[in-house]
Amino acid sequence: MALTLSIIIMLLVGVLAGVLGALLGLGGGMIVTPILVIGFNIPIHYAIGASIVAVIATSSGASIAYLKDDMLNLRVAMLLEIFTTIGALVGAICAGLFAPIWLNFLFGVLLVYQSYRMWRKLHVHNQADLAAHDDPLANKLQLNAAYYDKALNQTIDYRVENVPGGAVVMLWAGLASGLLGIGSGMFKVFAMDGIMKMSLKPASATSNLMMGVTAAASALVYFFNGTIRADIAVPIALGIVLGATIGARIMPYVPAKRLRQLFIPVVGIAGIQLLLKAFNITLY
Repeated sequence: MALTLSIIIMLLVGVLAGVLGALLGLGGGMIVTPILVIGFNIPIHYAIGASIVAVIATSSGASIAYLKDDMLNLRVAMLLEIFTTIGALVGAICAGLFAPIWLNFLFGVLLVYQSYRMWRKLHVHNQADLAAHDDPLANKLQLNAAYYDKALNQTIDYRVENVPGGAVVMLWAGLASGLLGIGSGMFKVFAMDGIMKMSLKPASATSNLMMGVTAAASALVYFFNGTIRADIAVPIALGIVLGATIGARIMPYVPAKRLRQLFIPVVGIAGIQLLLKAFNITLY
């Protein structure tokens, strides 16, 4: 009976993580990991292994729906995934060699800064200031695109700029995924929305697609290390696939401003949590 209840709770946790992950372009690891550690008293390394699987499940559940809605920017995803995959492989290999205290600190500062930047965007009256400028490299790589916003009932054209800056952040996003066992979706959205000035909705959708590739590179290492347990990862993954599918269906109808308002506290809390961990203060 207790085992059945645990499985049901894990499924529900997965659904919640999947919905939020699909809406915001996050992997759900920041929800899954603390709940497994606090609520189920599962060792942190097994929780991290489950969170990596959760990231792949979120990506699988959401990306199919976003692809049908033509929300994904496949050119941006394929270009930037080169850097995240390299970072993820390096991070996963180095995960057992040192305690990533400084990375926790740097990533925490970056996320708090991202939360602040998104808050600033909500209070900018001239929306033209937020639009990307014409970028020769982005034009050459054909990264500019458009999507249909169901909340506004109109097609939104958007441009991309500062491709090298986004690539650098993506490299660090991969390191975060491999070293800290997180989907690093927040860093991906930060790179595309904050650095490259993509629209938030296609940035979140593209982040979902990229997370699966990044996490798959890390998951191989965690699998052979024996830190991915099927009894933990499977019910979480099943719930996340369902939740991510629901979230992906909802997101096109949610105004970008509401997504940004939801994103700000999530990113800010995650950044503060990483800063606390850097000083050996953990919330779980």
